[in-house]
Amino acid sequence: MRLRLHAAGAFAIVAALLPTTAPAAYAQPKIPALPCAVQTFEGSRFTVCRYARGADTIQLALDGPHGRLGGLAALARQLGPDASRVAFAMNAGMYEADQSPTGLLILDRRTVHPTDTGLGDGGNFHLLPNGVFAVDADGAVRVEETHAFLAHPGDVRWATQSGPLLVERGALHPKLAPDGASKNIRNGVGVAGPDAAVFVISDDPVSLGRFARFFRDALNCPDALYFDGHVSSLWAPGLKRRDPATGLGPLVVVLKGAAP
Repeated sequence: MRLRLHAAGAFAIVAALLPTTAPAAYAQPKIPALPCAVQTFEGSRFTVCRYARGADTIQLALDGPHGRLGGLAALARQLGPDASRVAFAMNAGMYEADQSPTGLLILDRRTVHPTDTGLGDGGNFHLLPNGVFAVDADGAVRVEETHAFLAHPGDVRWATQSGPLLVERGALHPKLAPDGASKNIRNGVGVAGPDAAVFVISDDPVSLGRFARFFRDALNCPDALYFDGHVSSLWAPGLKRRDPATGLGPLVVVLKGAAP
């Protein structure tokens, strides 16, 4: 769902301590040992779930045999026996009233919806730059600015476009207030190389600025993409959690074990 970015209000003095530019160097990404784990950052709680190339299988989904899946319970039914392998699943990109993707969606090499490169209506998706989360045929993952992705798409098997691009090459999105007035339950994805991705949902309402800093400063992800807010939902069997929201658009699911 496309949500508009509310006015950020006045910045706190602490804003001067929250640079948008990239740190000089990056440590290895902080990947939870379990499929999902809870972390605290700047007083807010986040659930962090990992995808590890070679150890896990990742895929995107939109439709079932009777139309849009729309939620995690329907995804579980669609997976059948594979539901027992689920490490986690969550919504994965903004969508329209009919649950169709707002931007690019590639499912198992098939382009279901084209890329949106327009200026749009001013919502979060079009708070440029936006970006694409892509999974290549060999399981490598990346988050790239939309036009950079289109210039060199590569051998993509799965991809979803969303926005804004929270972190790009270590720099925070220049239009995000450090801690704006608009706060929501939010989710997104970050990467720090081709072998691992971290998918995050906030357990408390947070601003986009804090959400972006969590990826960069707590998880060491130099690239991160916003998926959505308010409707953000997680299925994490290890945490005994499956959020009940329906009417969702694209979904991402990670299964334990490498693809055959």
